[in-house]
Amino acid sequence: MIPSITQSRRFTSIYNSYLVAFFIFLAAPLIVVAVFSFNDSMFPSFPWGGFTTDWFFSNQGEKTGIFFDSELLGSIGLSAGIAVVTTVLAISVACCNAFLFERFDFPGKAFLYILTLLPLVIPGVLLGVSILVFSSEIANYFEDTWLVELEFLRPGLTLVVIGQFAFITTICTLIIAARLKKFDRTLEEAALNLGASPLMAVFTITIPYLKPAIIGAAIVSFLMSFENFNTTFMLVGSDAPLTVAMFERLREGSTPVLNAISVLLMLGSGLLALINIGMQKKS
Repeated sequence: MIPSITQSRRFTSIYNSYLVAFFIFLAAPLIVVAVFSFNDSMFPSFPWGGFTTDWFFSNQGEKTGIFFDSELLGSIGLSAGIAVVTTVLAISVACCNAFLFERFDFPGKAFLYILTLLPLVIPGVLLGVSILVFSSEIANYFEDTWLVELEFLRPGLTLVVIGQFAFITTICTLIIAARLKKFDRTLEEAALNLGASPLMAVFTITIPYLKPAIIGAAIVSFLMSFENFNTTFMLVGSDAPLTVAMFERLREGSTPVLNAISVLLMLGSGLLALINIGMQKKS
């Protein structure tokens, strides 16, 4: 709807109703998940058994809350560790990619840029399977030919980081490059005229300008890594990150403790989103 064009009252009512219905459609599943995390029942469904916080804080028998479930807490820590490593690698490479595509012209630049975007259109399962097959072939070759065992190329946390890094880096590159494109290069030239080296000009002028984009990309990277399932499931070994651990629990029979985890994830994601919004406003 274009604000400058006068709309009829009927159209405005229909449009507002659509917006309300759309946001209800988006929020309803989250609300249902949150409500049943407080259900005093062994099943996250009706009938309602009463209000309880046992699925968060209980340490008794079958009603073990999330804060006392060592297996799920361990999987949360594992997912957080993977997300931190993936984020550091993705942001580092994304900054280099942004400068490469925005500051330099070279043969094959357009083709390389297309290759950089490819992980975004490849399904996560297919990406995971491709990385798994490729790494396994390399590991098998070294083992059969040179009798060298490359365990890091077998299913495990290293491959999980590589798989997530493959597509998360692309997203971070787009975020950082979009802000770099708006940068006024005369600021760098002024720093050079004042005696700064090119590297010093970048780190004292350009990088601080890119700080909101870098932080925003880091938040997006952390959340996408932490909540990724498709690629992670294809590459994980015996150690189960949170999404895989939750999937295994669902196969055995769901309890409201998974709803409790979901509530914590929603709160954490919302907090990071608010931080990101605050950083964008300051910029």
